[in-house]
Amino acid sequence: MSITDMNQPLRFIWYNVLVRFVVLVCIGINVRHRQRLPFKGPAIIVANHNSHLDTMVLMSLFSPRLLQHIRPVAASDYFLKNKYLAWFSTNVIGIVPLDRTPVRGVDIFSGIHDALSKGQILIMFPEGSRGEPEKMVRLKQGVARVVEANPHVPVVPVYLRGLGKSLPKGEAIFVPFVCDVFIGQAIAFAGDRRDFTEVMGEALQDLSDEAPPAEWS
Repeated sequence: MSITDMNQPLRFIWYNVLVRFVVLVCIGINVRHRQRLPFKGPAIIVANHNSHLDTMVLMSLFSPRLLQHIRPVAASDYFLKNKYLAWFSTNVIGIVPLDRTPVRGVDIFSGIHDALSKGQILIMFPEGSRGEPEKMVRLKQGVARVVEANPHVPVVPVYLRGLGKSLPKGEAIFVPFVCDVFIGQAIAFAGDRRDFTEVMGEALQDLSDEAPPAEWS
């Protein structure tokens, strides 16, 4: 599935009007090291995952001119579970669907490889699904498998803080918490999936350590 030219205006309104209003006015974000963001693709942004707001905040970090090149990777069993959500997810949010229950012989990352080959910037959450608010869990090796096949693609770690309090898993109404965003140096694949996953986790932890004590701690 891909985003058609017809739906680009809808995507522009969604992200550059509605999402930016929520992120910048209703929540508010403090961004550290913005200059480390990729300004062109292919590239992968990896971040910790506590809230549905995570993708909205990450998308809002980029300039409107890059919007058409940025796509979040998301679970197909959730975002394609009915035809209305599937249409909105693929045509407006612009997800790259990922099947978490693969069929033998089918490369579940084929859509990701294709997007990277087209020079897109992908957003991925190596923890998998959203977890307990403001707590990171052990990273999975999915991102490492992707970069093993695309070793030229830089991976930029981003640590998000506060969104697990604004809109935690299972909640429908968000509470305005100012979100902190810490952007790390790009990580290159060095030939081993396990080592890369550990380096990625250490990078996210280092960014977490940069954050001053939280107001709720």
